[in-house]
Amino acid sequence: MAGGNAIRGSRVGAGPMGEAERGESAPRVVVSYWCSNGHHTRPSFAQEHGLAVPETWDCPRCGLPAGQDQDNPPAPPRVEPYKTHLAYVKERRSDEEGAVILDEALDTLRQRGLIR
Repeated sequence: MAGGNAIRGSRVGAGPMGEAERGESAPRVVVSYWCSNGHHTRPSFAQEHGLAVPETWDCPRCGLPAGQDQDNPPAPPRVEPYKTHLAYVKERRSDEEGAVILDEALDTLRQRGLIR
């Protein structure tokens, strides 16, 4: 037997009164959600007046958005690939515009005597 004076079978907040000690539970509504991977989740929400249940819910298994229509779950979000600074510059400027800007910058450096 273990020594000490620990009380077995108890936890913080446990007591003989149970529900009466903590008060009444709020009425709950359970809503089903399905993601595009076919995962099913059923979170519960407090049933309060004027409180809307969300149309989508993040799937706890895969993280995709889940909807309430099992036959038509929301599509996975489109993931944009990482773009470098150069990719953004190329979106804004054509190669000809880039060549003109580069020539102007090189001329400025030559006038200052920083390059030949």
